[in-house]
Amino acid sequence: MVKASPKEGRGAEKLFGTDGVRGVANVHPMTAEVAMQLGRALAYLIRNGTHRHRVVIGKDTRLSGYMLESALAAGITSMGVDVAMVGPLPTPAIANITTSMRADAGAVISASHNPYQDNGIKFFWRDGFKLPDETEVEIENLIANRAIDHLRPTATKVGSAIRLEDARGRYIVFLKNTFPRELTLEGLTIAVDCANGAAYRVAPMVLEELGARVVKLGVQPDGKNINHRCGALHPDALAKAVLRHGANIGIALDGDADRLIVVDEKGRVVDGDAVMAICTGELVERQELKKRTLVATVMSSLGLDRAVDRFGVKVARTKVGDRYVVEEMRKNGYNLGGEQSGHLIFLDHATTGDGVLAALQLLAVVCRKEKPLSELTSIFEPVPQTLLNVMVKQRRDLGELTEVMNTIRGVESKLARSGRVLVRFSGTEPKVRILIEGPDATRNDRYAKEIAETVTRALG
Repeated sequence: MVKASPKEGRGAEKLFGTDGVRGVANVHPMTAEVAMQLGRALAYLIRNGTHRHRVVIGKDTRLSGYMLESALAAGITSMGVDVAMVGPLPTPAIANITTSMRADAGAVISASHNPYQDNGIKFFWRDGFKLPDETEVEIENLIANRAIDHLRPTATKVGSAIRLEDARGRYIVFLKNTFPRELTLEGLTIAVDCANGAAYRVAPMVLEELGARVVKLGVQPDGKNINHRCGALHPDALAKAVLRHGANIGIALDGDADRLIVVDEKGRVVDGDAVMAICTGELVERQELKKRTLVATVMSSLGLDRAVDRFGVKVARTKVGDRYVVEEMRKNGYNLGGEQSGHLIFLDHATTGDGVLAALQLLAVVCRKEKPLSELTSIFEPVPQTLLNVMVKQRRDLGELTEVMNTIRGVESKLARSGRVLVRFSGTEPKVRILIEGPDATRNDRYAKEIAETVTRALG
């Protein structure tokens, strides 16, 4: 096996962010050429024997998905590895199908919650988990060093590509099996907004087959309307639909359906923190929460800690990114974790965040308790948060920016123990994200703007 040494890889371009490779489609690095190189590098790394190797490729509904799907498949097959293409399906579906088919890896072409002009590529290993950082670095090194350019199988050793026609049905069966058999959704009206994304067929079908009356939104993708004023990022239309149709609950997914935001029967938006609090209580009651620990990122509200403390549960914090939540869960044997943004991981059922699966787990609680969602969320009282995103032209160590650090320390001093400050670079966009959490929303806004102004002066 050709391996780039750490020294050789130092000059490699960093392609992977917190969730795969992402950018504007047809602009480096989100080009057909890079997609093909990524496919070749992945195919090289997964080979572990003489059998025919296989990679599952899925995508969301973006126009550029066709271009990148073809290029990625070309790269993989050019290394002698077979491809099974499943078309538009949620990111977690690819992880699930990769493991159920005993494939060697899975690839998803999606930019998740980003606008349609962006796209991305992320990989799952044969066990259904996202690639570790070290493997992503190996891929970057193989591309940069052109270490595998000479490997060109011919004749029957070239890989083949097929369309897996029943992939959607396989995933629907899996999802339905995660919902308790003794329960039904009959009698419930559920509004679901699929963001014109990857779950536009799957989510309504699952809910209908479990007995619900379903009000559908965001189910007419045209390649350009994914995430546009709909879905988990824009739940206003869903909230109105819930009230208009008298729905019991509203479910909002993002473009690749790996995250979930909910609307209660009163039209109020319920984020991932509240859903985690509800599900934590249910798992504790059923004695199914391992080690009485919930995993969340530093973005989750202090209110989450207070909510689960009543169950005798502690919160383990990670840096931002569902992959880091999963890593912490696997490392320490936890089975529930997630992000405020709606990435919710039920590790007893799935290897990654799954919006539809998470909705089913929440619906199971609603059915068992026979209570409206607004009553269930009463256990969670969020601490006011202000989140500002500042576009920047460069990345520098924030610790080296004297004015920025002085402003941050000043705000921290004013908040003392009643709140907190988090300033970080986005892992997927050229932005600095500023989070202020404290008891006074107006002051939070003012503090966030103060920090934003200093960041703009330093990096704008």
